[in-house]
Amino acid sequence: MDQNKQTEIASLGEFGLIDTLTRDFPLRNSESVKGVGDDAAILRFGEEDVLVTTDMLLEGVHFDLRYVPLKHLGYKAAVVNFSDVYAMNGTPKQITVGIGASSRFTVEHLEELYSGIRLACEVYGVDLVGGDTCASASGLVISVTCIGTARKEDVVTRDGAKPTDLICVSGDLGAAYMGLQLLERENSVAASHGPGFQPDFAGKEYILERQLKPEARRDIVAALREAGVRPTSMMDVSDGLSSELLHICKDSDTGCRVYEDRIPIDYQTACMAEEFNLNLVTAAMNGGEDYELLFTVPLVDKEKVEKIKGITMIGYVTKPELGCALVSRDGSEIPIRAQGWNAFTSSQGNPE
Repeated sequence: MDQNKQTEIASLGEFGLIDTLTRDFPLRNSESVKGVGDDAAILRFGEEDVLVTTDMLLEGVHFDLRYVPLKHLGYKAAVVNFSDVYAMNGTPKQITVGIGASSRFTVEHLEELYSGIRLACEVYGVDLVGGDTCASASGLVISVTCIGTARKEDVVTRDGAKPTDLICVSGDLGAAYMGLQLLERENSVAASHGPGFQPDFAGKEYILERQLKPEARRDIVAALREAGVRPTSMMDVSDGLSSELLHICKDSDTGCRVYEDRIPIDYQTACMAEEFNLNLVTAAMNGGEDYELLFTVPLVDKEKVEKIKGITMIGYVTKPELGCALVSRDGSEIPIRAQGWNAFTSSQGNPE
C-alpha cells in the first residue's frame, strides 16, 4: 500500500465509498438483476423477484442508549430495513439479525432489544429466520438483513424518472430530526442537573415517536397499487430529502424542481424548529430518518395520486442540463446540495 496516496474516507462520503469499493464487482450470475446502488439488491428466481437489503447500526454513531430505549431500538432496526423493501415496491418477508455486544450488556438487555424486533415482525408480518451473535470490544452493534419479494413487473428502482414526471413524497418531513434535537438537548440538561431530573416532553410526542419509533410506509405502497399507479422511481427518505432527490436525479440522468412551499411539515416540527432557532426548510430537506417515500409518477397519473391521502406533490422532473433546484417562496432557485446524513463525518445520526 502506497502511504503517499492515502484518501480519507470522509472525503468520499458513504455513497462515494460504496461506489469506490464495489465498482470492480461485475454481476456474474443471471439471477443477479441489480446489485449495489439502490435501496435493495434484486435477485430473480422465476416470476417473483427477491429483494435483499442490509443496515448496520453502531452505538455512538447511529444511536445513543442514554435516551434510546432498547425496545424502541430493536423496533427501529427492523423497520428501517422493511422501509428499504417497500421503497422497491416490494413486501418484506424475512429478516436475519446480527448482534455484537460488549460485556456491559446482560441477557435481559438483549431480550429487551429483541422484544422490539419481535413487535416489528408481528406488526409487519415478517419472520425472523436467523442471524449471529458475538462479543464486541465496545458498545452495541446491530446488523439486520431483510429479504422481500415483488413481481418483477412491479419492482421500482431509482433510475426510472423521466422529465415532466411529478415528484411526490408521503407524510411530512423534518419531524425525526427535530425529535433527535429535542432528545439531545434534554439529555444534556439532565447531565447537568444530575439524578432526579425529569424532561418535559408534553406536546412533543409526535416528533419523539418519529425519531424513536418510525414506521415504514406500506400503506402508501398499497394505496398506489390499488389506484393503478406504478412509480417510475422511488426510494425512502433516510438520509434527507435533498440527498434522496440527488440520488434519483443522478441515477435517472435528470434534473428537478422542488417547491419550498409544497414541502409537507408538521406543526410540532415547525414549533420545535422555532424553539431551536433552526431554519425549518433546511431541517425538512436535510434532517433525514423520516422514512417517508419519495417517488416520481407520470404526469398522466396526477389525478389518481391526488386522491390518495397522505401524498404531497412537491415538484417535477426536468432535463438533466437544468440541474436540481429548490424554488423558494419568492421564485428564486437555490441549487440542491446533499447536506444530509453522512456516516463518516457525523457522530450521531441515522442509518441509510
